Amino acid sequence: MSDYIPVALTIALAAVVVGVMISLNRILGPSNPGDVKGEAFECGNEPSGSAWVRLAVKFYLVGILFIVFDIEVVFMYPWASIFRELGLFGLIEMLVFVAILALGFVYVWRKGALQWR
Repeated sequence: MSDYIPVALTIALAAVVVGVMISLNRILGPSNPGDVKGEAFECGNEPSGSAWVRLAVKFYLVGILFIVFDIEVVFMYPWASIFRELGLFGLIEMLVFVAILALGFVYVWRKGALQWR
């Protein structure tokens, strides 16, 4: 359990820093509430319409696909850092991993999920 003490101390220190920053902001920061400040900000444009707008499924599908294929990079960084230690076995395992992702990409492409109509 002594290996986790630095992690616990780091989390505790981060929590203290966040608490101090929020407290100082509330104590020292100006507070000028108003109608204009209470409005939703949309990239400098005047807000119009309802906030409950229906979005196409394509937006969600692109987001999910981005996450799936972005996770691939998260697994490749640690693999690349110890590539020489893993040797041929590590190379074959990564090729299998990339092949599975490539099959998924081809499937998504064939289904037309990447076509923006």
